[in-house]
Amino acid sequence: MKTTTQASPPRPAPSNSFRRTSLAAGVLYLLTFVSIPTLFLYSQVKGDPAYIAGPGPDSAIILGSVLEIIVALACIGTAVALYPVVKRQNEGVALGFVGARILEAAAIFAGVVALLAIVTLRQAGAGDEALITGQALLALHTWTTLLGQGLIPAFNALLLGSLMYKSGLLPRVLPVFGFIGAPLLITGAAGVLFGLWAPVSVVPGLGALFLTVWEFGMGIWLVTKGFRPAAVARLTATDATGDVLTEAVR
Repeated sequence: MKTTTQASPPRPAPSNSFRRTSLAAGVLYLLTFVSIPTLFLYSQVKGDPAYIAGPGPDSAIILGSVLEIIVALACIGTAVALYPVVKRQNEGVALGFVGARILEAAAIFAGVVALLAIVTLRQAGAGDEALITGQALLALHTWTTLLGQGLIPAFNALLLGSLMYKSGLLPRVLPVFGFIGAPLLITGAAGVLFGLWAPVSVVPGLGALFLTVWEFGMGIWLVTKGFRPAAVARLTATDATGDVLTEAVR
């Protein structure tokens, strides 16, 4: 008895879909840099341990908090935007990247809550009795910043960088910057944890510099160039082959 195998219908060209994805991911990655002004916006509250009992103003802290909230949401957005593409390379690693990116955003939110709590207590007239509470909240923000925006991005760089390097979706020189910066950031965070150096020092600073080149460079490339066509074709061809094998098994 002769059997016939019905071929799967041809797929539409994925180039437009991939270009929209790369554009969205690139814009979101560039948005993660909007919190840079917080280095100056938070200087008053971090430089004055008695800020919680002082006259204010609070506008700089509130503005910085809004910028950090944007960054946290953009962090999640980058993972959601890139997941359908990078899972074609390795779904397990892609899921790990999504989870780490969400954890990074959660740490940022926790730090924002700590600073806004200081604002609330100051506006309520807590006075000198809240000085210890204010210092505790500042310490909470310091550690959530170290872990959420110092340590976790290192693992993000290793996870996403490996996916981009192996797939060739981006020029391979870009994830190399992430591979260099990640161990420096991990070493820097460990050094701060054990009191070997301050949060602002050479080792974590170098790590942050390399990771900045990796993430900002990726954002610029995704917005202006998009994913490399050869890599897209290879990933879509792999998917098509998998679908044909699935149909054959059925």
